[in-house]
Amino acid sequence: MASIAVLTAACSVKDKENSQLPPITKPEITIEGGRLTPEGLWAMGRIGGATVDIETGLIAYTVSYYSVKENRSTTWIRICNPYERKDNNPMSVVDEFTGNSPAWFGGSGTLAFLRGGKLYLRRDGKEVEVSGAEDIDDFLLSPMRDMVVLIKQVQTVPSTSDKYPDLPLASGHVHEDLMYKHWDEWTETAPQPFIYPLTITYVGEGEQVKSAKVGDGVNILENTPFESPMKPFGGVEQLTWSPDEKTLLYTCRKKTGIDYALSTNSDIYAYNLETRAHENLTEGNMGYDTNPSYSPDGRHIAWLSMERDGYESDENRLMVRNMKTGETIWTTKTLDSPVDAFYWRDNESLVFSSVWHGTEQLYLTDIEGKQRRQLTDGQYDFEPISTPKEMSINGDEYYCLRHSMCEANELYLLRNDGENATLTQLTTENKNIYDQITMGTVIPRWQKTTDGKDMLTWIVLPPHFDPNKKYPALLYCEGGPQSPVSQFWSYRWNFMMMAANDYVVVAPNRRGLPGFGQKWNEEISGDYGGQCMRDYLTAIDEASTNLPYIDKNRLGCVGASFGGFSAYWLAGHHNKRFKAFIAHDGIFNMEMQYLETEEKWFANWDMGGAYWDKTNPVAQRTFANSPHKFVGQWDTPILCIHGERDYRILANQGMAAFDAARMRRIPAELLIFPDENHWVLKPQNGILWQRTFFEWLDRWLK
Repeated sequence: MASIAVLTAACSVKDKENSQLPPITKPEITIEGGRLTPEGLWAMGRIGGATVDIETGLIAYTVSYYSVKENRSTTWIRICNPYERKDNNPMSVVDEFTGNSPAWFGGSGTLAFLRGGKLYLRRDGKEVEVSGAEDIDDFLLSPMRDMVVLIKQVQTVPSTSDKYPDLPLASGHVHEDLMYKHWDEWTETAPQPFIYPLTITYVGEGEQVKSAKVGDGVNILENTPFESPMKPFGGVEQLTWSPDEKTLLYTCRKKTGIDYALSTNSDIYAYNLETRAHENLTEGNMGYDTNPSYSPDGRHIAWLSMERDGYESDENRLMVRNMKTGETIWTTKTLDSPVDAFYWRDNESLVFSSVWHGTEQLYLTDIEGKQRRQLTDGQYDFEPISTPKEMSINGDEYYCLRHSMCEANELYLLRNDGENATLTQLTTENKNIYDQITMGTVIPRWQKTTDGKDMLTWIVLPPHFDPNKKYPALLYCEGGPQSPVSQFWSYRWNFMMMAANDYVVVAPNRRGLPGFGQKWNEEISGDYGGQCMRDYLTAIDEASTNLPYIDKNRLGCVGASFGGFSAYWLAGHHNKRFKAFIAHDGIFNMEMQYLETEEKWFANWDMGGAYWDKTNPVAQRTFANSPHKFVGQWDTPILCIHGERDYRILANQGMAAFDAARMRRIPAELLIFPDENHWVLKPQNGILWQRTFFEWLDRWLK
């Protein structure tokens, strides 16, 4: 299923628990055979966010390391100076310590961060805990650093023990309305923003913090069940302070129960700190409105906006409003592609990222969208570091993260004056891994679809590729369903891992993926068994026919979420093309999915409506194409994988598919994770996933 955000700075329960344990450090690992292995993948440092101090030029970024043996991780914050180098490293490390969610405090070289749900301030290796700032998911400092927003979980419905104090060990949940579950949890709490005054005392007349504390806080959503940031992925990017600290903007969907489950209509609200009044700034817009941000002078706000209610994959538009006149401009109207992230470059221009033709690039635009230029290029995905003012130290310098199908996230400095661009790599977090292995090669290939359109498909070749050999190939089916097959790096669905196991990967940007115009993106809703499936067959047929190194007799089909649905659907329609299938967290029975999933807006939009509405031709076409109705045509071995904490697509979908295959005497395997959600997040489960994945494919394709 698609989502409006993929990153969050929230401190999870696991983070709070792990903060009490000895930290996981960068592992020493030897990779045998010169090819990427599951153990090598889990040994990699995973760079998250980064932020730059506008005054000192120091960079703080997070990197997480995992221990497979201990089945946990530790997140580190590294503070670096990009203008100093030691031992030929791109930049020198000034300080490093455990924590997350770093934010510079007032441009003095002091950093605020979270550890174990508590707020700390740190400078020159010395840190102070902020008294009273506990049980925090996230935080947002005010511009003058005399106030702070703390995001805390607030109970919104009575628990079983609240109702029945004599049953404290009862595990049952009693609910009377929808959205009783979401993503991987029972929805009994909501994140809400509290505004606290922040008092700092310093050592002498210097800038070293001696002590810090928060006063009495105000919950701006007090006595309501609403959430801000919005679950399951929202972070503090959904809130912003005005430069004069008189107003806090926040994102909220002020709905509950069935209304919440049916609608994506969130709005941007302005909370006046003096009057405590709330003003809806986007009233009348019916889709998602998220991620507000003031221009440095406070004259404008920018935010991301979708137009239609219930359509979570609508085009994400960059909007800008003049706060004095109320004039609103759709800045990216001529882009025809969604905006994923943005920040204010200065008072008159913004930097944003957007996917086009399978890569995510950075762009610079004026407010009106009349002067737009592309800042980056190449076969990569770029992510802006999205804190205002901290993006650029001098002139045309931009800090960003870059990754591709061949490399994980690293931090870069981009210098671009409009004519010339240079990119300097600042971090080399995984050089110890890359130096031991050979990566595969990624080749773009344009193919003609059955309706005469041009489709981009990525072909991934194994390391030490021999064009005279015949290789087994995998058709990769993307999830979302409207998530791009861009230059992403995954720690599970990793194309370099597939290539390292001597598989050629065929990864098409089939109908329903962004980056090829909104019309292409929308040609999947209500048509799951239609053109998108013909695009998949085009991709594998064209590649296996015209690329002599692909063995047509050894083809597999793999995918997760909508990709898992695709594997189940193609299992009943592939006409013996494939010799093996793998479906992870896929929809098997569309009728049950309509009722089981938590976000009913998604089911209504993408399926076209309820299966019992016999007068709705779109819905009837959807449910007539449910994979479970074609089990009679299954004839190929299939591996079904699912997590039991997946409340988006329930685990019974994978179990039912496995049972159906075995009832038909088709070779099948079932991998169930009782403690995983729509993803696989625990190290040992991740290793088990990889081993099971390739053992299954090798059994049938080699």
